[in-house]
Order: sequence, then C-alpha cells, then structure tokens
Amino acid sequence: MKRRSLIHTALALAAPVVLGGAVALPAWAQDKWPSKPINYVVPFPAGGTTDILARLIGQKLGPVLDTTVVVENRGGAGGSVGSEIASRAPADGYTLLGGTISSHAINVSLYPKLGYDPIKSFSPVALIGSNPVVLIVKADSPYKTLQDVLNAAKAKPKTVTSASAGNGTSQHMTLELLGFRSGTQFIHVPYKGSGPAIQDVIGGQVDMMFDTTVVAGPHIQSGKVRAIAVSSAKRLDSLPNVPTIAESGVPGFEVVSWQGIFVPAGVPKPIVDRLHAETMKILQTTEMQDRLKSLGMQPSSMTPDQVATFQKAEVEKWAQVIKAAGIKLE
Repeated sequence: MKRRSLIHTALALAAPVVLGGAVALPAWAQDKWPSKPINYVVPFPAGGTTDILARLIGQKLGPVLDTTVVVENRGGAGGSVGSEIASRAPADGYTLLGGTISSHAINVSLYPKLGYDPIKSFSPVALIGSNPVVLIVKADSPYKTLQDVLNAAKAKPKTVTSASAGNGTSQHMTLELLGFRSGTQFIHVPYKGSGPAIQDVIGGQVDMMFDTTVVAGPHIQSGKVRAIAVSSAKRLDSLPNVPTIAESGVPGFEVVSWQGIFVPAGVPKPIVDRLHAETMKILQTTEMQDRLKSLGMQPSSMTPDQVATFQKAEVEKWAQVIKAAGIKLE
C-alpha cells in the first residue's frame, strides 16, 4: 500500500478522536479552558523517546491544568502520520503533538508529498530538550568499535544492516550521514518505532542501530546491547567510555536529536502561553532535570518564539544535508 493511502486510512480511523476544522476560540471558551481531557499525540509507537517524554510530562501536566492528558500513539512514516492527524485537529488547545527532529525538520525535505507543513501547520509550545544518538550493537556482536563496522561495510557493501524507528527519523538520517561521510553503504531497515527496532537488535535480527540515549540507555545499562559510538561532539557524562563518531574515524561528525511540543496553528496565544509556562515549570523541577539528564538529554528553556527560530534553522540544515547526500524517499 502506498504511503499516501496509509496516511489517509489512518486519518479516517482517527477522525472521531482528533479531526475537525481549525476555528478561532471565543473568549468565553478560553476562560474555561481546559474543560475536558487534552490529547497528546505521539507520532510514533509506544516505547520510543517521544512516547516516554509524553508520558513523563503528561502525568504532571494534567493535574496542574486540572484535567487529564491522554497520550495517543499514531505512528507511521517517520512521524508523518501522527503529525498530519494533529495538524487537522481543531485549534482549541485540546490537541498537543510530540514533535521531533524528524517530523518537524527532516521529513519535509525527505518526502515529496507531506500532508502538513512543519512550520505553517503548527505553533511551538516548548522544546523539551536535545540529545545525541548512540550506535548500539548486540551484546555479543563481533563489532566492538565503529571502525569494525566501517571496515565490514567497506569490505562487503550493503551487507551490514541498521534498524531505525522509521524513514526520516534521526536514527535513519544519522545512518545516512555516516554512510555519506565515510564512503560506506549500509542496509537501512525501518521499523514503526524504536521499541520493535531495538528488540531486533537485541535479538540479532539486525546488526546495529542508532537510537537516542533515552531509549538505548536502559538496554546499555542492562548489558543487552553494547554502545560503540555517540553522535555528539563530545563524550557523554552518562557514557564516558564510549567514544564519539568524530574521534572514531569520521572527523567533524555531529548529530543532535531534539524533542518538542507543538499545537495546531491558530491556537489562541493565551492558551499557548499557559501551556508553555506550565510545561517549563515541570521541566525546570529538580526531579525532571535529573530525569532528563539521566536519559542523556540536555533540557531546554527556549521560549516559543525561540523554538520557532531554531526549528526554521533545522529545516534548512537538513534540507542541505539531504540534498548533498542524494537521499530520496517515495
């Protein structure tokens, strides 16, 4: 089934939940907001970084707003399916979206036809934080260093397999950039989320995977997978013995993933401001700061306007990378 058909099917199934026309919210309705549960759309399956953060934030955001925050997983097409669903929701403050580097910076240059505009279709609420991705392999994998991986890929091109949470995700793009910068070719194996992908790395069905420290961290600590390189410019405090990709033979390499919260374009500014303020209070607590850092994330304190500027720069950066690397998806 073609991608557009999949998206249209998902939209049809989701219609009773989140679809509707974007309308201006009357002043009296703003005063009563929120008067019903808020849907937090996660455009990936359960178990991934976006899902974990949505549940951490949602369970604290609901009580302070005197309502319930319901997390809805709408995975598919590297975050595009869920993002399109959220973009069509009423602009009334009752739909949040967990936007990511893939759904809100990469996909617009990767897919020829996208059912939403990552900038025009949404208003940013907050940037939760950023984090690098880490290259992991099965615990007993013969690959112990990045050079082991590159040597194998160069000796037999398109034989080393690498999983990802889907086409266009930070995991996928990091792999493509590594191949481009190192002159190697890998087999990309996209999944519908990090959860099933990392399980196949653990089980040995695929050779390796780039994933965020949020998802990979617990599996590294448990010994189920081995970390062999990180995409940050410097080594991580949480993984001090794991070298960077740059120091492992690919100079200047750096990729940082990020996670944010968005609402459909047109949500009244007072509601966006309230959501931002309450989210920032949650993120700035010692408990949440420690939790994010333990997951390898660098917490953010950007305002919505700063997030918008940052996002535009990210869209432009990845457009250049995708064009230079000749990456195309249908």
